[in-house]
Amino acid sequence: MNVKLPKVSIITPSYNQGRFIEATIQSVLNQTYPNIEYIIIDGGSTDQTMSVVERYRSQIDIVIHEKDRGQSDAINKGFKLATGELVGWLNSDDILYPECVAEIVRLYEQHPDGSIYYIPLQNGIDAAGRVHNLAHREIPDKQYLLNEDYSIIQPSSFYNRNSVIKAGYVDDRIHYCMDLDLWLRLLDWGPIYYSKVNVPLSGFRNWELSKTTTGTDKFLKEIEKTLLKHGASAYSKNMRRIQISLLKVHIKRFLRYENARKPVLS
Repeated sequence: MNVKLPKVSIITPSYNQGRFIEATIQSVLNQTYPNIEYIIIDGGSTDQTMSVVERYRSQIDIVIHEKDRGQSDAINKGFKLATGELVGWLNSDDILYPECVAEIVRLYEQHPDGSIYYIPLQNGIDAAGRVHNLAHREIPDKQYLLNEDYSIIQPSSFYNRNSVIKAGYVDDRIHYCMDLDLWLRLLDWGPIYYSKVNVPLSGFRNWELSKTTTGTDKFLKEIEKTLLKHGASAYSKNMRRIQISLLKVHIKRFLRYENARKPVLS
């Protein structure tokens, strides 16, 4: 019997990530699930990114190399080119482990009415690929995401493509928490399902020049704005967490400034 396997489209938005993109590409090509459409949208990289991509070009379905308006714009380009029943994006410094897509498809086949499917465990990795922490997030619904815990597991998250179209794609005015905003809109079009596997199936790279590291206060303020826009309570656990995190950022910045002002004793 010839069973048709659902197609899964993975988009990698990229800009000057030649240091890491080979590991990202290999992690997609090494998936055990066979029916994957892989799309790379590069925003005009000037480093070695495209030479790395060219080494794998025959195994990548679509490669676009042109200037764009940033990560969110690149993701939308990929979504609009994608033909899979499920779509997701994998940033050019993150990785998937080999069973990730197969597990997502198992979840989708059990619950075809969903808008979001994800693996709740994720490794945090450093620039060298060493694991330094394990994240675990089980998000049951929109209200929990709005008011209890806004942290999501993005690399191993996949979406019903029809739901993405109905939700209006990624908001390209958002540059840090576009994934959170998309989740909150997708949950108006279908429920969220997460896998019960007890191992991480993705790696999120947190390193010194990653966007969330260099723009911490902008990231937090954008999360706050996004949550309030979608109806979060101003007195929620999420809002308290954001304010505490912002305070810590400002204290660290102040201490660095004060230390820099101290005279150097010879």
